[in-house]
Amino acid sequence: MNGKVLLVDDEPHITRNLEKVIPWEMLGLTVGGTAKNGMEALELLESESFDLVLCDIRMPVMDGLELVRHIREKGTESDIIMLSGYQDFAYTRAAIQYGVKDYVLKPIPYDELTGVIARVMANQRQKKKQQSEEQQKIGRMIDLASEKILYDILMDYTEVTSGNWLFSGEEQELDKRYVLIVLDLDVSSERTKDWREWSDKERKLWNFAVCNVLRERLQQNGLHHAVIQIRDGEWCVLIECEKSLPYDLKQITAWTELLLTAVKNHVKLSLYAGIYREYADVTALSQAYKLVQQGMQLTPVQEQTAVYPDDRVGSSREDQAFWDTSEKLIGAVKRGDTTVVDDELKRLTTQLQRMNETSLGRFKPMLHFFVLNLMRETKEMGIFSREQEDLLWLKLDRRFGIKDLLSVILQVTKAVAEKSTDKKKQSERSMAEAKSFLSRNLYRDLSVEEAASHVGLSTSYFSLLFKQTYNETFIEYVTRERMEKAKSLLADTMKSIAQIAKGVGYAERRYFTKVFMKYTGENPTDYRNKHQQIVSVQEEQES
Repeated sequence: MNGKVLLVDDEPHITRNLEKVIPWEMLGLTVGGTAKNGMEALELLESESFDLVLCDIRMPVMDGLELVRHIREKGTESDIIMLSGYQDFAYTRAAIQYGVKDYVLKPIPYDELTGVIARVMANQRQKKKQQSEEQQKIGRMIDLASEKILYDILMDYTEVTSGNWLFSGEEQELDKRYVLIVLDLDVSSERTKDWREWSDKERKLWNFAVCNVLRERLQQNGLHHAVIQIRDGEWCVLIECEKSLPYDLKQITAWTELLLTAVKNHVKLSLYAGIYREYADVTALSQAYKLVQQGMQLTPVQEQTAVYPDDRVGSSREDQAFWDTSEKLIGAVKRGDTTVVDDELKRLTTQLQRMNETSLGRFKPMLHFFVLNLMRETKEMGIFSREQEDLLWLKLDRRFGIKDLLSVILQVTKAVAEKSTDKKKQSERSMAEAKSFLSRNLYRDLSVEEAASHVGLSTSYFSLLFKQTYNETFIEYVTRERMEKAKSLLADTMKSIAQIAKGVGYAERRYFTKVFMKYTGENPTDYRNKHQQIVSVQEEQES
């Protein structure tokens, strides 16, 4: 299928000659329209897409330079070749700053122009081919920005409503539904003892390797997916599905088995998998994740792949009470809230004291699993020295009773209490440094992983502290800061929108425009025109 070219020149005989003399068919192009000035050309470009624009510089109503500026500000991706007289070099240089691919001097040497068009179109087709190959390479992976927002949604850090500006203009995102699979490392197994010995750097590399293996396997199946690391050794896989497709547990289980096998073959470690038993829309993701995580933690004998909630086994009041207490206890430990830690620890002890022997036997594996999770959280928080941590793991590797498990819990919570004041001050310093780091680096493509690493925290713990400190997620904070800076630059400077986009951390002007419109409700051009007019009126009134 041929591409389309738009011819723009105020001299009718030139456009007629261009239509007749240039071998468009050979170049893979068709003349899709002609215009006598820039204004007519803009109207055509708004209603149709063109692969190439051939444009004179000197024209009435709107000249070529103004047309090029409008084309680039609107994000139109057409390549542009200018036609220029000898006296127009100053205009030509300005046009090239807007990304004009080439220019040809008048009177037009048609052979030379044909060669220029052939070269420009060859480059355009090569670029499109590379983009297509790159798209195939990454499969149908949900873009990274959306992936970070999905993490905040799973952790219940962000409000999932149409009133949240992050979803403004993209209400269709709220209608999407997902398969949810939680993959977790069994930190108590013999095969994962090496993991405990690894340095932070080694574990980060290992986590990165598992993420890559999961993504590659999902890409090979052509699934629109996101792989979100929840914490060290735990991932949530989300697979976007068409609304018309019924929930197929057999197929989803098969996908899960492929993921587990891929990790075992390539990373040499076994994971457990929990599958949510129905589709979850965006607003239900946090609750679905909690239910699967709860099921995995409350299952005494864990299968490698299981479906949650498990309809075969009703959740007793004792189970739910234990889950609620353990969740509150771990949350309080992560916050350093010693009062809540003490209260929940007393509640847990009371619950266990009221159980009969049968219930205690059933709860012992659950309690052991809870202690393991508590250890993982304190490891991310850096509560213990390496020697203290090794001693605790040594205790947990031995088979012992509920009393001993409670002793470990007391030891962990006591250590948290002793360090809570210092930890709180350290957290405050870390968040202040994080804020300073973000302010200095807004122009770069910042990630939460980089910010967390800069202040020496795990990504999950950093995300929790950031939300607690600033009452908004990392993405919400960074995006808001960038948009406020962009608003100021649009109102107070004459920098191009592309320059402003790069200056606030967006390599692509089109994506910057999309985010800006979500944040302000206006596109950058309209915002600039409106606010610079206000400033002009104010200056006139003051004078």
